[in-house]
Amino acid sequence: MKAVTGMIGRDVLVVGAGIGGLAAACCLAQRGAAVRVLEQAQEIRAFGAGLQISPNGMATLAGLGVADEIAALSPRASAVYLRDFRKGAAVARVPLSRQGRPYHYVHRADLVEILANRARDLGVEITLGAAVAGGEEGDVILANGQRETADVIVGADGLHSRIRAHLEPRGHPFFTGQIAWRAVIDAQDGDDLCDVQVFMGPARHIVIYPLRGGRLINIVAVEEQDQWVKESWSEAGDPAQLVARFGDFCREARAYLGRVTQCYQWGLFRHPVARKWQNGQMVLLGDAAHPTLPFLAQGANMALEDAWILSARLSDTPDLPEALAHYEAQRRPRTARIVQAASDNADHYHIRPSLFRVAAHTGLRVVSRYAPHLLTQRFEWIYGFDPTKS
Repeated sequence: MKAVTGMIGRDVLVVGAGIGGLAAACCLAQRGAAVRVLEQAQEIRAFGAGLQISPNGMATLAGLGVADEIAALSPRASAVYLRDFRKGAAVARVPLSRQGRPYHYVHRADLVEILANRARDLGVEITLGAAVAGGEEGDVILANGQRETADVIVGADGLHSRIRAHLEPRGHPFFTGQIAWRAVIDAQDGDDLCDVQVFMGPARHIVIYPLRGGRLINIVAVEEQDQWVKESWSEAGDPAQLVARFGDFCREARAYLGRVTQCYQWGLFRHPVARKWQNGQMVLLGDAAHPTLPFLAQGANMALEDAWILSARLSDTPDLPEALAHYEAQRRPRTARIVQAASDNADHYHIRPSLFRVAAHTGLRVVSRYAPHLLTQRFEWIYGFDPTKS
């Protein structure tokens, strides 16, 4: 770790107590800053369910001293299995974890709780019920009219960030033509699920993997649809409709869906990467800067990378505007590339029946059997990055 003296005595205000905000608070406090976090909710809680924390994200958690705690709660992944939707047969096995570079399936609520506890241990002050309405002249304005300020204001307030709205006019997201269903079910005897299973179908796919030591199973099902209006993680769905939409999938996939008693839907919108990340005092992080689609499982990992690198640049660069400019310049190219790669990845799962689909799946089978390292190398630029050495 680089010298921490650059942050000692600096007052930092973090807006948002999600994964990115709490990780940033921990990274900054660990380097000597006095950190306060504002969270609009009345309690720290996590919507959603499963996360895939790849080695690039685990590096930040290791740097914060919580990787072992995460590993104790979360199965370690070894591979992603790509399967044909109708037969369930494996098309390819993509290796994930390597020696010394772990990849874990993590329950979002577990990660948030661990980061919140670590933040408090580091002396971070977390204020709940503090909804932020916007920013003005270097201040954060709360919904009750109160103003808060600090040497550095970190906007980690997610997709509809009030801090981003202050820094630049809001971009115009567009509907991707895809909606996602999500659910968590209890594992049963005989499930024997230890890795990610991706069932690839025409214009649809299902992702299934274990959580909490295999006691829970996370399900995300994505389908193409012409229209969708509401962008929300908490829109209730109908389990019977979920089963019907994927009724032509193989018996194994349908069996998991048939055990769903509660599910949620959300429309997948593509948001532009922010054009302006900082103004010399305020700075964006995570989804506030670069919202991404879920098809590479990198949203949380990018936020963890952001948190470490922001704290590093603030620590090793005495001039505040220069430090924030260096952070933006360092993070923008990588995050923009990941956002684009995630958008492209859905097309690889949704190939419709055709000679091209046959050729694509045949090629995957051959590579998986005779040269699996080529499948791994495809994502080396993502997983091989270590923010703590940057």
